This record gives sequence, C-alpha cells and structure tokens, in this order.
Amino acid sequence: MGDIAILQLFRQSFTLVVLLFLSVLSLSFALERWWFFRSASAKADDVLGGVRRQMEGGGKAEAAAEWCRRQSSGVAQVVAYGLLHAGRSRKDLEELMLSKLKEERLKFERFLPILGTLGNIAPFIGLFGTVVGIIRAFRDLAASGTGGPSVVAQGIAEALVSTAAGLLVAIPAAILYNYFMGRLKRQTVEMEVASARLVVMLGAK
Repeated sequence: MGDIAILQLFRQSFTLVVLLFLSVLSLSFALERWWFFRSASAKADDVLGGVRRQMEGGGKAEAAAEWCRRQSSGVAQVVAYGLLHAGRSRKDLEELMLSKLKEERLKFERFLPILGTLGNIAPFIGLFGTVVGIIRAFRDLAASGTGGPSVVAQGIAEALVSTAAGLLVAIPAAILYNYFMGRLKRQTVEMEVASARLVVMLGAK
C-alpha cells in the first residue's frame, strides 16, 4: 500500500469502516459456531452405545433418557426424546423424533445464514467503496484543472483498497460458511442414523 496511511483511509472511507465491522462480526460468529459445534457434535454409535450400557441389567428407558439429556450433543437430545416416548407406535415415534431432529438442526443452523450473507455481500460493499473513491478522484482531477494523472493516482489507489478489503472479508466468511454447513450435514445424518437405529432397538411396532 506504499505510503497510504491506514488510519487516513478509514477516516476518508466509510466503506472501510463498514467492512471492518463486518469482519469482526464474521469472526465473532465463526468462533461462536466453532465452540457450539465442538460441544454439540457426536456420533450415533457413541450415543447409542451409552444408551445400551445404561439399559444393561434391566435398566429403564427413563434412566437412559436422563443420561442422554445430560449430554450436550444434538444426537443425544434426539435419542433422549425418543426414549421418553418409547411406548408409542413406530409411526408416532418416528414422527416425534423427526420433529426433535428439526429442532436440534435449527440450533446448528443459528448464525450460519449471517456468515453466508457476509460472504455474498462483502465484495459488493467493497466494490461500492471503490466506485465512490474513483468518482471522488476524478472529481479532484476536474477541480485541479491540469493536474494530470498524478492527481488521481493516489485517490484511485486508495479506492482499490475497498475492493481488496471486501474480498478479505468475503473469502474467509464463505470458507467458514461452507465448512460449518458440511459439519451441519454430517450431524444431521448422525441424528437420522441414531433415530432409525433407536426405533429398531426399542422394537416399536
């Protein structure tokens, strides 16, 4: 960026202030989601294995459900809900567990649309800042009369920083969004697998 002062750029460009705020927002939501996925992710076999151990030796479904409720994973919460309704018909049990799965999925999806939106709009905000900066630079050229290209060189260089800043915000946001969506899909499959296997384990008719 040569001799372009960072603080001076922020004072001159409201777009860069907006992009800085969006970058902080993106990082905050990404860290929150990472921590949530870290604590709420689990494998179906691990949870069902714990359920089997709880029910060994004549243990009741209520005791296994209580054990599942103490776990933080979405899979465990779906299994717990199924165990609490173990006496119902197969169709009712599947419907109830499906509704619980959707409820848990919403918890995983929280804030992900924001990351996706930031990944989509940040380049356009940066482009807007660039266009405004170039308009300002040519306005300065017109005001200077015969100043030549040197008058607008600095202004155009500063304007292009907005495009770079927009991409700098958008690329990590898009990568993080796709990463978390991949983890969401895996956890959804784990919850579906756990639901199907629990129905078989309970012998629902």
